[in-house]
Amino acid sequence: MFRTGPRNLITDVAGVTVGNAADARLKSGVTVVLCEEPAAAGVQVLGGAPGTRETDLLEPQNSIATIHAVVLSGGSAFGLDAASGVQAALREKNIGVEVGGFRVPIVPAAILFDLRNGGDKDWGRYPPYRELGYEAAQATTTDFPLGTVGAGTGALTSGLKGGLGSASTMLDSGVTIGALAAVNPTGSVTVGRSRHFWAAPFEIGDEFGGLGYPDPIPKDARKILLKYRDRRAGEPPEGASTTIAVIATDAVLSKSAAKRLAISAHDGFARAIWPTHTPADGDLVFAIATGSSGIELSADAAIDLYAAAGSTMARAVSRGVHAARPADGDLFPVWSSR
Repeated sequence: MFRTGPRNLITDVAGVTVGNAADARLKSGVTVVLCEEPAAAGVQVLGGAPGTRETDLLEPQNSIATIHAVVLSGGSAFGLDAASGVQAALREKNIGVEVGGFRVPIVPAAILFDLRNGGDKDWGRYPPYRELGYEAAQATTTDFPLGTVGAGTGALTSGLKGGLGSASTMLDSGVTIGALAAVNPTGSVTVGRSRHFWAAPFEIGDEFGGLGYPDPIPKDARKILLKYRDRRAGEPPEGASTTIAVIATDAVLSKSAAKRLAISAHDGFARAIWPTHTPADGDLVFAIATGSSGIELSADAAIDLYAAAGSTMARAVSRGVHAARPADGDLFPVWSSR
């Protein structure tokens, strides 16, 4: 049986901390996952409309071996500026790869679309995400709230507010795995319009309500419920949604094994969101392996790790929506209103 870590957060993985910053008027924000030591990493993009920075260097065939931080941001393409703020914060601490006498922090980033969420996006000449990224990088910690926070501040799903979710799993091998997700999909995380989560079979305790599956399954469970059908007629704009996430472990993994971990974590999207990986979603998972446990996995233990990647991610997605809080100007209600 899987069990959670002591916090049930991605920071149960030794060697990672998380920082959040947000602007309530903007209804948007930034989340940073900081590696205390350079960590092996990978990425997998399965959505049709991604927005990314520094993802090519994560491919196993490319030469950069480790990274220093990962950024998840709202703001659509404007939010890619957040990584510059994180780089600035790390450079001040002399963190980065030494290249020709300079320290270059390696900070991959991904964004979600939260422009049409009721917030004031009239920010003037330059968007605020660079400063939000800097603020988030200065605020990293092992304990942080879920729901309407960081990159999940302005997130929406089909019919409900989204949010920032996290979960962790401790394995019999001694390895810990954790997930962090900014949940903003086109599709729904609940079974139809019920209070029940698609990810119910993977729930540990009552971390997102303890409701299980509805009985009987509601008729609208088979209906394709989409965010932009809820709000207004017409097709969503390109890249109008996206769930972006990080899966982390303290196991010792190569870059290629980290990429496999990112691939496996996408199974959690499919277990928690329906539909997912659509042309309007830029769904992406970063994988980080800190190696802090010193454990190199056997073939059997690796299968357990990759299975836990999917279940832990599904729980993180659900917890983000479950924890969302109401705010002025919201377009959609929060889960607790059901």
